[in-house]
This record gives sequence, C-alpha cells and structure tokens, in this order.
Amino acid sequence: MQEQHGPIYICGVPGSFYGRIFPTQSLHFVHCSSSLHWLSQVPPELCDKVNPLINKGKIFISKTSPPSVIDAYKYQFERDFSSFLKSRSKEVVSGGRMVFSLKARRTGDPTPDESCLLWDYLGEAFQDLVAEGLIEEKKFDTYDTPYYEPYTEDVKAEIKKEGSFILDHLKITAIPWDGANGGNKYDRTKTAEIMGKMIRAFNESVIHSHFGSEIMDRLFQRFTEIVAADTKEVEHIGAVFSLIRKSH
Repeated sequence: MQEQHGPIYICGVPGSFYGRIFPTQSLHFVHCSSSLHWLSQVPPELCDKVNPLINKGKIFISKTSPPSVIDAYKYQFERDFSSFLKSRSKEVVSGGRMVFSLKARRTGDPTPDESCLLWDYLGEAFQDLVAEGLIEEKKFDTYDTPYYEPYTEDVKAEIKKEGSFILDHLKITAIPWDGANGGNKYDRTKTAEIMGKMIRAFNESVIHSHFGSEIMDRLFQRFTEIVAADTKEVEHIGAVFSLIRKSH
C-alpha cells in the first residue's frame, strides 16, 4: 500500500547560506550538499597589512604553513559555520531536520595529504606559471583559497556550542583516489585529466576573479601534468551530518 503524504513545497532562493534566506520557522527539512567547506571569504588574517605575505608561495594550508595560517582558516570556518547554524535555527521548525554534507577531516591535523595534496599540486602549477612569467609573483602571493576541510570533532563541538540542534547521526565517507572516475580504473594520466577538469570546475570562478581568464588553460594543463607525473594517492574524505532542531 502506497503511503500518503501531504503537499511538499520546494523553493530555491538567491543569497548566501551563511545568512538568513527563508522566513522564520518555515522549513521542515534542510539539505545542504557539498557547500560548507567553501568559506564566505578568504580569512582576513591572511591579508594582514603588517605581514601581507604570511602564506607566501602557497594558496592553501600546507605542511610548511605557519600556525597563524592554520588558525586563520580554522577561525574563519568557525565564524561561517556558526552563522550558518544560527540562520537555519531561526528558519527550521521545532523537530525539523537538517542534513548537510561537506569535505572534512578524520584527524585533528589539518596538513595531511588527504586534505592538502590536490591544493599542493595546484599551488605548484601556479608557481610554474610565475616562473614562466605568466603571473606576477606579487599577484600569486596575495591569492589564497577560500576553502577549509574541518575536523569532524570540531564540527560536532560547534553544533553543541551553538545549541539549537541535536546531532542525530554522523557518517564519514572515504572515496578512493580514482573515485572521480565513476568506478572506472584508468591509468594515472587519464585520472589526472579527470581531476584537472573537476578542480577547474570548482575553482575557475574564484581564480578568474583574481587573475583573469588568460591563465586558465595553461594553469590546468600544468596541474594535469603535475598530477600525472606523481605517484601519490589519497582518499577523499567527506562527512554527512543529520541534525534535529530543538524546541524553540
């Protein structure tokens, strides 16, 4: 026997999910897919006027990043995620559910290859374009990626700290290195080509706004070459959180 349900209303609205976008207590279910690892902005601490090149030569966290860079990314994620929770807490009814997925870490260390390898490859491609004279070094040194993969325990702590939701379920997923191939087994060169297209799709608009469009083809050609020439493989870690809104 087919189960009967009442009407379902689906709405898409423009605006940042780090602020209010829906009427108060109007939502019974929220699904945020693969978005919260993108920050609302580059951490402002990385643009310190006293030390403007705090992350010189890098576009993201790396094993050689100073602690201040790591802290800046962590604090920016905490600010953004807190705003996200507070905004949704106003919009979700008591007992309503929110499910969100994001790239995450299963370790407290933010610098393992699982989190940083692809960004190191992309940073190396940028460095090669600087060496080729296609990008000014100063322009490169002032570019940082507005992205952060949080430790799952830190996400849980922020949910508890904000206080509006109960964590009902958490599932951590680990996708193989060549998972982007849709289950097909290709050689390293083919996998590198697929990853190059994927990373370009995620990053092109941000890179374009800082550098313009002229470097794009050469940058991702070089990225693909760098990935193909290496032998490292890492798993791609993600997490799915299911929350229930507490009583108002």
